[in-house]
Amino acid sequence: MQYHFQKPSFFFLFVFTACLIASNSITLVAQEKNTLQLKGLKEKVEILRDQWGVNHIYANNEHDLFFTQGYCAAKDRLFQFEIWRRQATGTVAEILGARELKRDIGTRLFKFRGDLKKELGHYHEHGQAIIQAYVDGVNSYITEVNAKPALLPIEFKILKIRPAKWTPEIVISRHQGLLGNITQELNIGRAVAAVGEKKVKELVWFHPKDPNLKLDTAIRGDLLKADILALYNAYRTEVEFTKSDIIEQDEDDVSALDILNKRKQLADYLPEQEMEGSNNWIISGRKTASGFPMLANDPHRKIAVPSLRYIVHLVAPGWNVVGGGEPEIPGVSIGHNEFGAWGLTIYETDGEDLYVYNINPLHKDEYWYKGQWVKMKTVTENIKIKNAPTETVQLNYTVHGPVTFIDSINNKAYAVKCAWMEAGGAPYLASLRIDQANSWESFREACAYSHIPGENMIWADKKGNIGWQAVGIIPIRKNFSGYVPIPGDGRFEWAGYLPIKERPHLLNPSKDFFATANQHVTPDTYEHWDAVGYTWADPYRGDRINKVLTEKNNISMEDMGKLQTDYYSIPATSIVPLLEKIKFEDSFTNAAKQYLMDWNFVLDKNSIAAGIYVSLEKQLAIAAQKYFVPDEIKPWINLQLKKVIERLENPIKYFGEDAAVAINNRNAFIKKAFEGAIQSLKNKLGNEMSAWNYGQEKYKHIYFEHPLANLVSPALKAKLNIGPLPRGGYGQTPGSTGGADNQVSGASFRILMDTDDWDKTLIINTPGQSGDSNSPFYRNLFSTWANDSYFPSYYSRALIEKTTVEKWVARP
Repeated sequence: MQYHFQKPSFFFLFVFTACLIASNSITLVAQEKNTLQLKGLKEKVEILRDQWGVNHIYANNEHDLFFTQGYCAAKDRLFQFEIWRRQATGTVAEILGARELKRDIGTRLFKFRGDLKKELGHYHEHGQAIIQAYVDGVNSYITEVNAKPALLPIEFKILKIRPAKWTPEIVISRHQGLLGNITQELNIGRAVAAVGEKKVKELVWFHPKDPNLKLDTAIRGDLLKADILALYNAYRTEVEFTKSDIIEQDEDDVSALDILNKRKQLADYLPEQEMEGSNNWIISGRKTASGFPMLANDPHRKIAVPSLRYIVHLVAPGWNVVGGGEPEIPGVSIGHNEFGAWGLTIYETDGEDLYVYNINPLHKDEYWYKGQWVKMKTVTENIKIKNAPTETVQLNYTVHGPVTFIDSINNKAYAVKCAWMEAGGAPYLASLRIDQANSWESFREACAYSHIPGENMIWADKKGNIGWQAVGIIPIRKNFSGYVPIPGDGRFEWAGYLPIKERPHLLNPSKDFFATANQHVTPDTYEHWDAVGYTWADPYRGDRINKVLTEKNNISMEDMGKLQTDYYSIPATSIVPLLEKIKFEDSFTNAAKQYLMDWNFVLDKNSIAAGIYVSLEKQLAIAAQKYFVPDEIKPWINLQLKKVIERLENPIKYFGEDAAVAINNRNAFIKKAFEGAIQSLKNKLGNEMSAWNYGQEKYKHIYFEHPLANLVSPALKAKLNIGPLPRGGYGQTPGSTGGADNQVSGASFRILMDTDDWDKTLIINTPGQSGDSNSPFYRNLFSTWANDSYFPSYYSRALIEKTTVEKWVARP
């Protein structure tokens, strides 16, 4: 299938969007007001839904505001809410059977069991009341829909389940958070045990400091190969569905089942190393067309239907905030209020450590700590399992945290110490404080409560300030790096937590902008290096953003959008020139090489050269992994692209000691990879090079597969799935679209803000605001997003009313 779409200019954004809306049969004329009777409200609330599906909620008090946010979000995303609830409570096996038992054990093992009042109060001065109001709103809709089962989304009918009530404990679950590096820590420990510290440091890009990776003599490296983190990993994985999950089928809902119990494939490439990324930047008014600061943000996470993100506008006394967040969490995590705008990206923060204990051979529930045997604390849980007896399990805890594995044969136990188990560890909830920030100082104060995840928080305000504050709860490690497992005998303890305000920050930088893209941005003058991580994303997205912002002045919103969806590949500028002196035997391969020699390094969806280059880079990555990483540690260590290019550019160091031999070996390595890339494209796209354009259904594209799509009839499957549409870019371009042919990660949500006028804000989500396939807002944003466009996020009520398609008045 060929695609020939043009990327629309910003001039045509609104026309494009209006046509899109019309094509989805969403009227642009506001309907008459509808009335809702909602038990639990204190006063009248107005809900204006705009043509893009965003709810603008106008309440007369804080309680009603968050009650209504919960009600509206649950109505839009009810199945997403139910799966979240089951993941948070460890009750997935109750509907999916014994295969989910480990998940439920892991969930309960890592459940927050501290002071709930302190926990809820951490996120906002009124945190307990806000979260309870939100939960009450969610439950209001659940009560409503359970009383009228015909309103249930199709997923509930397919699985024969009903949504159940929420509690505040569900909102504060950590199951979906970006928590730490415990899996990396165990893998590095395994690799060090197998090939030594020196070899691991050659392969892994540790910076800006050099971590101590030496395993303590009390650690038996050979035992680290066990599945030590099975419960942790099960707790964190995505829920998947199979044929066995359908007990009975309604002919209307599920017929002619064609079940292919399969996981999404990431093409013929190495697994993506970073599913979690992001870009953001702030620009001083001295560099903008409006003369006011601007801010851009596009968080990169899993791309799925329904979206991980949800846009909302919340207005009440003391609140006027609009932007995106996760639908199951009250407030807005990325957006603006009347005073300023903020955004986030991940800042490397290591808040987890794996402790290894000697256990008492005579009493397996005792571990050696500070010179004596200490008995593990235990919690007993009963887990219901579909089509099986209830399972009673015992959860064990040491002084450091949850025990994930006990090796009774070798008398070892393993526990994970988690900073996020402290009060305040629920992801993004501290945004409630940020939502009311009215200055740089109050923004930083609010950031001091943002424990999870570790982030680069940026700020821009109408007074002309721009600033950056790294946030996240971070342990201080005085005598170890946190990058390999350590003994739990008491010699390796955290020396408290670094106050968040002492993490890196800046205000009004002299270069008039600041950008982060998960790369290392900590200034050399920083002092608290024992609370800074050692591994970061490849630098290329950040380098490209910094280059563009350095060179450009008088920056407009159009410029901001172009940069946010920029597909220029910096790695290609290093790799492609290495092909120049390499000769190929056949004219077809030489013709493919010439495409690259004439190329502008932009991974445009219509470009043939882009398609050839991406295939080459994949083959080089696969070949480098095979060539440089010892077999015994291949499961645990993946070379970052930075390390691959470093080897290609320095052949004498990596391909041989003699210069001529090293260059010949390097060139032979590249030649073989290029020939493999061409063969791969022939296999995928055929022998006509003119058909090798990058963005197409057989190559780079976006196709949303609903989690239940393979359990239903072809007609319903077509209704649930969305796409395909062509895409450009990849994981190393600012417009990040991941490393797989079918985009599974990247920016589902993007926002651009000019503090001069909040009505200028541009925003996008995908595929739509609603998770209900019967809603007109299920897929209405998909084409706009896939074509790298936006829609206006209006802030003033007059403009909102002009674009309103549904008006609701909710009354007590």
